[in-house]
Amino acid sequence: MSTEKEVREPTEKQQDFSADVSRLLKIVTHALYTNHDVFLRELISNSADACDRLRYDSIANPELIKDNPDFRICTYNDTTARTLTVVDNGIGMSKDELADNLGTIAKSGTAALMEQMEQINGDKDKLKLIGQFGVGFYASFMIADKIQVVSRKAGTASNETWLWESNGHDGFTIRKASKLEMARLDGKRGTAITLSIKDDASEFLLDQKIEMTVKEYSDHISVPIFLGAPSIIAQDKDAKPINSTVALWMRSNKDVTKEEYEAFYKNISGGFDEQIMTSHWKAEGTIEFSALLFAPTLRPWDLFDPSRRNFVKLYVRRVFITDNLETLMYPWLRFMRGIIDSEDLPLNISRESLQHNPTIEKIRSAVARHILSDLDKLSRNDPAAYATFWGQFGPALKEGLYDATEHRPALLKVCRFYSTNDEGKSLTSLADYVERMKDSQNKIYYLSGESLENIKNSPQLEGFKSRNIEVLFFTDTIDDFWLQSILDYKDIPFQSITKGDVDFDALDGKTNNQENTDNTDDGKDGKENNIDSNISSLITKMQELLKDNVHNVRQSKRLTDSPVCLVAPDSGVDMYMERVLRLHQKYDSGTKPVLEINSDHVLIKRMAELNAKDEDIKDATMLLLDQAKIIQGEPIDNPGNFAQRMSDFMNRAL
Repeated sequence: MSTEKEVREPTEKQQDFSADVSRLLKIVTHALYTNHDVFLRELISNSADACDRLRYDSIANPELIKDNPDFRICTYNDTTARTLTVVDNGIGMSKDELADNLGTIAKSGTAALMEQMEQINGDKDKLKLIGQFGVGFYASFMIADKIQVVSRKAGTASNETWLWESNGHDGFTIRKASKLEMARLDGKRGTAITLSIKDDASEFLLDQKIEMTVKEYSDHISVPIFLGAPSIIAQDKDAKPINSTVALWMRSNKDVTKEEYEAFYKNISGGFDEQIMTSHWKAEGTIEFSALLFAPTLRPWDLFDPSRRNFVKLYVRRVFITDNLETLMYPWLRFMRGIIDSEDLPLNISRESLQHNPTIEKIRSAVARHILSDLDKLSRNDPAAYATFWGQFGPALKEGLYDATEHRPALLKVCRFYSTNDEGKSLTSLADYVERMKDSQNKIYYLSGESLENIKNSPQLEGFKSRNIEVLFFTDTIDDFWLQSILDYKDIPFQSITKGDVDFDALDGKTNNQENTDNTDDGKDGKENNIDSNISSLITKMQELLKDNVHNVRQSKRLTDSPVCLVAPDSGVDMYMERVLRLHQKYDSGTKPVLEINSDHVLIKRMAELNAKDEDIKDATMLLLDQAKIIQGEPIDNPGNFAQRMSDFMNRAL
């Protein structure tokens, strides 16, 4: 290809990249350089999307593709000019779209992503992270020191052809393209991206390298990819695409290899991780559709974005419709990646009417059932892989317990939790928990908290551990919300161990008759079954001192090692749930907690022996309340008073 010497129009004023794009380009250059093949996959994927979007728009406006109805992507090199060009005859971009899509990070991520990427240690981890988020167009700067993008929006005149140009450092310019630059396009529409190849990326000037990379990363792109300039391909009737162009999701899952699934997943997800689960099936009956969906190994950066957007593409009879249909997937399955191809929807359906289409609702429900069934199989066949999946996506999946009533049984089946069993080192299902329950146990006990490490040593657990009664650990904020609507599992109620009194006598297998016998036998076991008079006096004194702080002070049956703990009253809200509501919804129930004391603890015994008028009782009582709050994760009322009391006690002790 000859170098361009045509006189061009004056360039427009240099424009700076957004700050986040500049940071992204720096990270991409250093973090992805060892795997720079990805840039071609990203460019081809963008070109295929452009063709799909125009194919959809042409349903309503056939004039858009009248001059060139066959979509294709061409890639070719110029060894003399040291350039590589990728051309598509898709929808193209206007001047404003070039600036928006290529000059800001709006289409590629967020500032928070940049912060996270820069904190990752190790090139390998950076590589996985960036691939998972998708660097798209910007990946090209790994192998190019200059990029030119010529684009014309479908349906516009030739004088609306624009050229975007950048070296990746000094911002970018946008100007009208010259006639010679327009010649790069495939007809009267589309986009041509020309990369000026760096010296250390010369391999991409070889046809063999281009073909090999396309086959490895983009073989299943539904748009044919040709090796050669559009003008040459148009004249060669025997030209064959270098990709298979087969819609993989339309093939039987028995005919697709593991390697084909992996390549397809990486192509549609933009990731370097491998899928942890593949769901591929064809639904027949009342509604017909094909689905090829993947569960990633790595959590996407925007999993908990408030929009809860899904990234599954909708096709209708192999025609791409949209990749942003809110009602296609349940929000709690937003981590899934893949394609759903419907046979029942009309091709000319508008995106607006899709949102509330009854067929879409049926597809969504059917897809959810199938994915939950596949997750259940994964949990049974490969527990280690499922544990990895649950660690990444469990909190999102549990949102369905709150949102999707019809899928609750299947969701509860695949939910996993840590518990006191195995010292909280492994996950357990609700079914396994119920199977391990003691004969005298009629409730599923749980403890909520911000993290596993914070709650594993909670004092409220002591009585349960001593009796070998398993307690589930709920560490996700969503847990306390779904528990408000799901009160039991297989008719066994859930019970927070930080709320109300626990009938440990029943758990110990004691009957009322046994209790009465124990209470009257020789009249000597009051220490075990009756509150000692000194303890009774201490409780009365503590209640008086703490009347403005707690609902009640009582002797505890759940404590074995700690002196005190806080619990919610029977009619109150679970303590962790109340803290979450206070934080996020400014909730104030006005309910005070209950302070439980361990009458067998040496400190409580010593306090009971002291004169009730002793000033030390007041200080000790306030210190114990503050201690209970700290352990519970609650703020203490007056840190200054707490510190002073602690200093005074230490001074007297020493």
